[in-house]
Amino acid sequence: MRFAEYAEKLMGMNDSTWQRHANPWSGWSRLTVLPVIALSAWSRVLIGPWAILPASVALAWVWLNPRLFPPPSRKDNWMTRGIFGERVWLKRKSVPIPAGHQRAGNVLNALSAVSGLLFIAGLIWLDLWVTLSGMALTMLLKLWFLDRMAWLYSDMEKVNADYAEWSQSDRTG
Repeated sequence: MRFAEYAEKLMGMNDSTWQRHANPWSGWSRLTVLPVIALSAWSRVLIGPWAILPASVALAWVWLNPRLFPPPSRKDNWMTRGIFGERVWLKRKSVPIPAGHQRAGNVLNALSAVSGLLFIAGLIWLDLWVTLSGMALTMLLKLWFLDRMAWLYSDMEKVNADYAEWSQSDRTG
């Protein structure tokens, strides 16, 4: 099982949760995850082992966020379409996607993994510039990936009725 599929199962994502996560408030507020993780890791300097508390809050936020907001009232905005595209990306094994989108997604994910390692190294070494550089690169690449996913969704909803339904229906189940 690929990492993304494992993460989706671990997060308990279903149709209803994905629809709620497609709310732009959910998508944009998830950008707070890396800064919160960074602050919790750096807090070990001040509070030692108690840093596990803010780290736990950060992890709880990752799980809670897609469930916190209602499904979006409008489904034509960039963030919503990007999140729909992430669902398409995760289903690419069973529903093939165009080769150009596959390449772009793979490249962006590989670059994001490298920048994520930079971020983690900065947290371990307590190096502010490495931490901030890794975080900024990871967030930039995530936004670029979301942009590609919005594009992927736009292409795939034209050829797949199930995908088109995500942006046309108000169903949450």
